Amino acid sequence: MAARTVTAVRVVAVVVTFNRLTLLQGLVTRLREVPEVAEILVVDNASSDGTGQWLTSQSDVVSRTLPENLGGAGGFHNGLGWAMARGADLVWLMDDDGLPDLDCLPVLLEHQSELDFWGPIVVAEDDLDDAEHPARLVFPIRLPGTATVLRTTADVARHGPLLRDVVIPFNGVLVTRDLVERVGLPRAEFFIWGDDVEYLWRARQAGARVATIAGARVRHPRVGDLGTPMMFGRTTYNHTPSDLKHYCMARNNLVNLRTYRGPLPALAFVVKTLWFYLFTSPSAARLKLSARGMTAGLRGDFTGHQKYLR
Repeated sequence: MAARTVTAVRVVAVVVTFNRLTLLQGLVTRLREVPEVAEILVVDNASSDGTGQWLTSQSDVVSRTLPENLGGAGGFHNGLGWAMARGADLVWLMDDDGLPDLDCLPVLLEHQSELDFWGPIVVAEDDLDDAEHPARLVFPIRLPGTATVLRTTADVARHGPLLRDVVIPFNGVLVTRDLVERVGLPRAEFFIWGDDVEYLWRARQAGARVATIAGARVRHPRVGDLGTPMMFGRTTYNHTPSDLKHYCMARNNLVNLRTYRGPLPALAFVVKTLWFYLFTSPSAARLKLSARGMTAGLRGDFTGHQKYLR
């Protein structure tokens, strides 16, 4: 591997991984091709697929294996703090299943003097992404303060090149040392789902300059539709077949809304959940699971998800 470029700004890439060795290997190979990255840190969430052994054999990757699976939230909490301790000026945060384009980081760095927390669009890895066949966004972007949702690269192009006050953490986003020192680390106790939103809302509350850069791209597997239509198509609900994900979503989303938006938006989320599992997709089991997660969130209990781990 060629020697890394030494720049005035020290960019450290932080990758959180769990039991996806093949994807991790592909991502590390790509990061090695990005000279602006000064160091690659990998946080292994106690993988059991040989990830730990492979990481110890990579001389140019610095890694640590957590004693247990702490989820994405615990992984990014750990990794971001670690990067700060190792002298990062900017931290490039990503899961193991994303693959940034070769020019993704250079494009993002063009905006380093004007932003504190910013990132790329995340596009479906198997889409062509040309003028006739725009790529779908894996994570659609709702423009702040509007009902407009961008679902393809063509939609983004019509509103770009820079989308203010919105970003999709933690998929190839950059965060500055100054912002981390002001707002702290992601909430490790969230485990999964909502930790990224909480960090974004906390950053906004602290006056962070936030944006998505249309010209920067991370390729990512499709994750299915993130919003199931409900209430006669007037809104959507983030339904998932995973009990673990749903429990964490119900708990963490209610906490986020109550903390940052107030009691009425939190109550609206409870009503949406009731409507969805009473009328849109009736399920007594999901209503009980939702109630358990929401009650735990209101009590400040962030241990209940452990019973759904496999």
